[in-house]
Amino acid sequence: MSATVNTLLRYPVKGLSAERLQTVELVPGESMPNDRRFAIAHGSAIGLDPANPEWMPKANFLQLMSNEKLATLETRFDTETGFLTVSRNGRQVSRGRITENTGCAVLEQFFAAYMGGEIRGQPRLVECEGQAFSDTPEPFLSVINLASVRDLERVVGRVVDPTRFRGNILIEGVPAWCEFDWIGQSFKFGSAVLFIEKRTGRCAATNVDPTTGNRDLTLPRSMQHAFGHEDCGVYARVMEGGSVSVDDPLTPK
Repeated sequence: MSATVNTLLRYPVKGLSAERLQTVELVPGESMPNDRRFAIAHGSAIGLDPANPEWMPKANFLQLMSNEKLATLETRFDTETGFLTVSRNGRQVSRGRITENTGCAVLEQFFAAYMGGEIRGQPRLVECEGQAFSDTPEPFLSVINLASVRDLERVVGRVVDPTRFRGNILIEGVPAWCEFDWIGQSFKFGSAVLFIEKRTGRCAATNVDPTTGNRDLTLPRSMQHAFGHEDCGVYARVMEGGSVSVDDPLTPK
């Protein structure tokens, strides 16, 4: 096997844009650092304690499956200062320190105006450091095989941006769909060891173009028709911490 790490991605705010990383330090039992650390909760979210937030189903938050307009925004989170910068078409439209109440209020006002009636009640930015607001309560990383994405392109007859699948680690150099055979095995990514836990089922969020916000594909349906499943990528759990960088090898443990 000659697999390598092609791309490292994190999504600081659930439903918003990806940030590319060159290197990441993984910690056992935790997800990608600062991945889905923040989320935009509907004001009507029941049982959410902003002072002590815990994992909740995605219906409580703005997310691409229901709020494709989010894809038209570009965001950048500065881990040193805590500032989140929001841009659209290359122009800054909002900026605030997302780690402080005053900055959150500025950003919440922007999202309330920008999303309009798509938000149920006044939006609330919530933070759950150390626990990602991902689609599963487990602290998984999402691994995407780029060869599988290319095979899906063959089926749908057009280019498929792999960030539609919002993965953390994009790998290259192995056959399409072979990652499904890795379930129950451990692999070394750089100096970290990850256990491949299960396949990742896909929802309508993947139908949204991550740049334009258009719903221009029906990927789960296309996968079901062509392959008999709606899965793309696998969930992995960090078993041994370490550094992972772009171009690092991926080898069985």
